[in-house]
Amino acid sequence: MLALLAPVTAFAGASGGMSARAVVEKFQAELIDVMKNGKTLGYAGRYDKLVNPVSESHDLVKIARVVVGKEWEKLTSEQQDKLVDVFSKLSVASYAHNFKEYGGESFVFESEEQTTRGGLVVHYLFKVPDEKSHKFDYWLKEKGDSWRIINIIADGVSDLALRRSEYTTILQREGFDALIAKINEKIDNYSKL
Repeated sequence: MLALLAPVTAFAGASGGMSARAVVEKFQAELIDVMKNGKTLGYAGRYDKLVNPVSESHDLVKIARVVVGKEWEKLTSEQQDKLVDVFSKLSVASYAHNFKEYGGESFVFESEEQTTRGGLVVHYLFKVPDEKSHKFDYWLKEKGDSWRIINIIADGVSDLALRRSEYTTILQREGFDALIAKINEKIDNYSKL
């Protein structure tokens, strides 16, 4: 599950959209709901139920750009679109695989802070009954009239940093088609586990 993101009060986006905290908490509520019905839904059902919540709360285009770094500019617009599409499917597949059953887990808000670049970090504990809690730090940036998740750091490990290291290496050594094949292989593996 962890293979996946000065205190200030939550404030709305420039045009009055949802606050950063509200975006995260709406996503978390939908994730917990999917977990509660996880066994009944099965992987395909969880995947289908998470497509909209993930796309509405995450800036998947920005995340895809960040994970390939400078290599993004070398891709054609068609390749960029394909990468965003496949990466979006991987993000949903990862949640559908990692959050498959419910055992009383809950997210508890801790704090939020503004970043030097105008973003926000919203800190939560993911409480698991009879186990150690996990720290989730959601990094968000404004996009349009709302906030979007651009990174999640779970127990100090950045999902974005892990993927960036892996993806840029594959792109540089093996090329674009190899990267797409590798991501599709991961999606396929999530559906089988």
